Amino acid sequence: GARETFENYYRKQRRKQARLVLQPPSNMHETLDGYRKYFNQIVGFFVVEDHILHTTQGLVNRAYIDELWEMALSKTIAALRTHSSYCSDPSLVLDLKNLIVLFADTLQGYGFPVNQLFDMLLEIQDQYSETLLKKWSGVFRNILDSDNYSPIPVTNEDVYKKIVGQFPFQDAELEKQPFPKKFPFSEFVPKVYNQIKEFIYACLKFSEDLHLSSTEVDDMIRKSTNLLLTRTLSNCLQNVIKRKNVGLTELVQIIINTTHLEKSCKFLEEFITNITNVLPETVHTTKLYGTTTFKDARHAAEEEIYTNLNQKIDQFLQLADYDWMAMEPSSKASDYLVDLIGFLRSTFAVFTHLPGKVAQTACMSACKHLSTSLMQLLLEAEVRQLTLGALQQFNLDVEECEQFARSGPVPGFQGDTLQLAFIDLRQV
Repeated sequence: GARETFENYYRKQRRKQARLVLQPPSNMHETLDGYRKYFNQIVGFFVVEDHILHTTQGLVNRAYIDELWEMALSKTIAALRTHSSYCSDPSLVLDLKNLIVLFADTLQGYGFPVNQLFDMLLEIQDQYSETLLKKWSGVFRNILDSDNYSPIPVTNEDVYKKIVGQFPFQDAELEKQPFPKKFPFSEFVPKVYNQIKEFIYACLKFSEDLHLSSTEVDDMIRKSTNLLLTRTLSNCLQNVIKRKNVGLTELVQIIINTTHLEKSCKFLEEFITNITNVLPETVHTTKLYGTTTFKDARHAAEEEIYTNLNQKIDQFLQLADYDWMAMEPSSKASDYLVDLIGFLRSTFAVFTHLPGKVAQTACMSACKHLSTSLMQLLLEAEVRQLTLGALQQFNLDVEECEQFARSGPVPGFQGDTLQLAFIDLRQV
């Protein structure tokens, strides 16, 4: 007969039990089971309360349950925020998201409002995106480190089709050529391209079942992909370019590769459109501006080529050993200079696949650097006296340079533009 006392006692005890249930174990974030157990306890608690609400008279009422649920919701969300932030494995974050969706959908079925849980999932999504970026940073590093930086050779139709299937590349000229032939890019191009697609799939996985519109999903994927290109891939490429032991052939290959990857961005746009069904022309869609990543990497590689070439020229010039008091010149240009010109010829032969401007700039900058360095040798303060024999020897070397400039080592120069690099030296 003490109904009121019992109701108060029941509610007080259940509040205490709710607090116990809502206390997450300290290592919850380590395994999916930890989370599962936590959610099961909470669902169990509220399913029981809901049952009591519908089968008894007045022991619990809607207001009491709503108040309990509000407390539970804020505690659950706080616990999930804390624990999910420790997680660095994207697949665990994805499994957790699926659990939260099941948890939310189940409780919604019992009439509990769960919008806040879905809002929190959008926060977890940012974190998922970060864990993906970290993971892909390692993936890209491995691809770039294991690349041989030389064009992919193809020996038969099957290999050719396989690569064209992995990477959108069309070249009527190359198709006509007989086997064996080579693609202009190296292995890392199709590999990087495929990994960008894998990343896009991974992003899509998170957005499933979140009750989002396709425009929201599309926007989310594009934003994450832009970060992947402009931050993660960009850093990996810059690191390769700035490495101490990177040679000219590798740098040339990087320029060719990034040119092809830049062209492929429009296919990535199409790929995203196909999986989200949102046309890129739609007002709100984010553009993929990853092309800047490839442009930046290419500029960095170009700068590195110019610096690298000048350093090589300096190494040859260290071997210059002029006898300024020689009575007679030798009958030919100095050995070190002949070797240097030989090196430049073979280097520029490799530059044939480069965009025209790059090869021309590299050639012009090398000739100017060579001309300035020779001028410095001649005007050095230690050189107090010169014989005619020494000057004639020096003249043979300058002629060797001029002949190199005339021979057109890189196509596309107007008239005698390249020879002008040596004109001041010739005057002196």
